[in-house]
Amino acid sequence: MAKVEEALARLPTLSSAELKAEWRRLTNTPLPRISPSLLRLALAWEIQARAYGGLSRETTRTLDQLAAAKTKTSPVTAGMRLVREWNGKAHVVTVGEDKVIRWNGRDYRSLSEVARAITGTRWSGPAFFGLKKKVAA
Repeated sequence: MAKVEEALARLPTLSSAELKAEWRRLTNTPLPRISPSLLRLALAWEIQARAYGGLSRETTRTLDQLAAAKTKTSPVTAGMRLVREWNGKAHVVTVGEDKVIRWNGRDYRSLSEVARAITGTRWSGPAFFGLKKKVAA
């Protein structure tokens, strides 16, 4: 924790060249074309994300979808009941108040696991159950 605080406290003292060098060292990615003040903020976020954990997988997916503007995935919420017909049989999935996904008397960690159990192949669970929709152009 002290190292993170030290790294953050040092950012305002760095020159533009030092900020650029720090970005390259820390991220090993091309330098974004932003002002030094925004680069300080980006570096602060990177430092903290590496120390404390970054965005969740769900948040990253949502941001990627918003940036691409091609699909939108509705979140799975407690109490949700999803029905999908597959090979002439209706499959009902429920999401408990504890956010556990249940199908055929078993608990699953994700809709994709359920879709795989139903079809025998890899599927995007949200797409299989109709939660992932194409955005109108």
